[in-house]
Amino acid sequence: MWSDNETTEDFLGFKIHADLLLDVIKDETVLPVTIGVFGDWGSGKSSILKIIHEELKGKDDDSLKDDTLVLYFNGWVFEGYDDAKAALLESIIEQFGKHKQLKNKVKDETIKLLKSVNWMRILGLSFKKVILPTVAAYFTGGLSLVPFLLQEFSQFNAKDLSEKLTSDNAEDFLKDIIRKKGVDETSLVRDFRNDFKTMMDKSKIKRLVVMIDDLDRCTPDRIIENLEAVKLFLNVDKTAFIIGADPRIVRRAIEFRYKTDDIKNSIDSDSRNKRIVSDYLEKLIQVPYNLPKLSDREVETYMTLLFCKKEIEPESFNKILVEFYKNRTNRYGAFGLGDIQDILSDGDKNKLSKSVSLIASLSPIITDGLNGNPRQIKRFLNTFTLRKRLVDIANIPNFRIDILIKLMVLEYSELALFQKIYEWQVSQNGEPKELNELETLVQEHKKEDIKKRFSSDWASDKLIKWLTIEPKLSGTDLRDYFWISRDQLEKSISGSSLIPVHIRNLCKSLLEAGSGSILTNTIETEVIGKLDEKNLENLLYLLEKELLKAPENGDIHKVFIELMSKKVNCIDSYKRIIRQVDNTKIPFSLRHDFNSAAKQNPDIESIYPIFNPQSQIRKALNSKTK
Repeated sequence: MWSDNETTEDFLGFKIHADLLLDVIKDETVLPVTIGVFGDWGSGKSSILKIIHEELKGKDDDSLKDDTLVLYFNGWVFEGYDDAKAALLESIIEQFGKHKQLKNKVKDETIKLLKSVNWMRILGLSFKKVILPTVAAYFTGGLSLVPFLLQEFSQFNAKDLSEKLTSDNAEDFLKDIIRKKGVDETSLVRDFRNDFKTMMDKSKIKRLVVMIDDLDRCTPDRIIENLEAVKLFLNVDKTAFIIGADPRIVRRAIEFRYKTDDIKNSIDSDSRNKRIVSDYLEKLIQVPYNLPKLSDREVETYMTLLFCKKEIEPESFNKILVEFYKNRTNRYGAFGLGDIQDILSDGDKNKLSKSVSLIASLSPIITDGLNGNPRQIKRFLNTFTLRKRLVDIANIPNFRIDILIKLMVLEYSELALFQKIYEWQVSQNGEPKELNELETLVQEHKKEDIKKRFSSDWASDKLIKWLTIEPKLSGTDLRDYFWISRDQLEKSISGSSLIPVHIRNLCKSLLEAGSGSILTNTIETEVIGKLDEKNLENLLYLLEKELLKAPENGDIHKVFIELMSKKVNCIDSYKRIIRQVDNTKIPFSLRHDFNSAAKQNPDIESIYPIFNPQSQIRKALNSKTK
């Protein structure tokens, strides 16, 4: 099995990206600068940030390398804090205050800056978030979020203070205290920037490098809070911020925060929203750097090194790494078994020969199926390893691992077609004639015939490549392969581990919305025009799973109905699930939702005949249409 954590081990040749960004950071004429390392979920952003961090940091926490202070900040770790913006600012300042070589030089400035951050926290939090914890801390003798605010309370006796803080005018009382202190957001920001610049000058360091990772795992509010913290440092000398994130999620967060009522109601709202998001990012990120998708050869190299690390001893593997780093100048070829023949012992060659030869033949379809994504490749291989172990434990004779991998690629990349093959083979003792027809038509280059006989899905370039590549599946009894993959309806690879976090969160939001304007707004802002074909398929898969488990839950049906009414391509998905679930459990009250949605999308009526004639929902729809 392979760990899914970020690493400084560079199996992807990512050091070239890290070196490029290091070159920018070390150029003093470029500073201050904010760099965005952009890529999909699992594309390797964190690993690049780790490589940069290792290169810049000193030999221990109390030393500086090249007079550079480098800080690593994980935005997701602070997701549960009351104010992510303050958490980031405090972390940066505290690193100065604790550093052995810096703390005596900047002691006064760190005290002033931390005080400014606390006031920012007060001004940025809601009444309930400030008052209630502060009062609780005051009366119980505990520590407060803002101890110096409690000093202002000390002029009142406990009885009077309690009355003021529980009265209808409690919020005005707090605001009056803040006003008397002469605190406002404009002066705080100005003073913070001035004090921070003074601290940088006194520290005598050449540069401060702050890396913010996992930003795309945070909620929209937390993403914006972190970005607002970075904005405080714009144009502060000697600073470099590196932000690792999926740009689609960051854009969505900015749009979510700054979508005003005026813009929502504007005829040209979509283009205006895009301009706002683009302007925000362009002002914040001076150097956007997009990680490229891995090529077939890079995927082959990556998987080769993963298997080498798993199968052979560390000493031998280190020799392989040395050889790999030597060969990285060959940007267009794969690093495979032939490149390490002279290094390996006979025993190691035997361990690797089957795995590496399999990788070479299947890397093209794995690249397509998993979008060249390192994290998805690792998780795919972990699932493959578990299933291979199950094959060994079950002692299945004549089982071909290459067929298992080929089917698994389809399971993740085109789940609906994987399920279709499952349905075919169930009724034909494991050997579906349809696969034989498909492979024959592909061999004869009859793409149009595939569309007519099956559907355009089977005629896509991706599926043509999948059908063409060895091993062929026709003439093979597939029952054992689907038995090994029998979790495909309840917990397939795509459902259990490979679907991005933001898609799972979106599914949860849709299901929790229930119905009405919240559901409609979520679909309009988070689904329509926002999801590519792959992520829409992932979302529908998660919704299908929920409906399979609870066909009686009207809210799940309403999500599908609303999606269909907005002409999101999911009618076939819904029909497929309706055929599998107990229709008698489907609430007949959904009739109103269906008929209302059909006025916006008449194609919805094609679903009605799919319902079981004896079900209440079918009878209710029939009574309406007669």
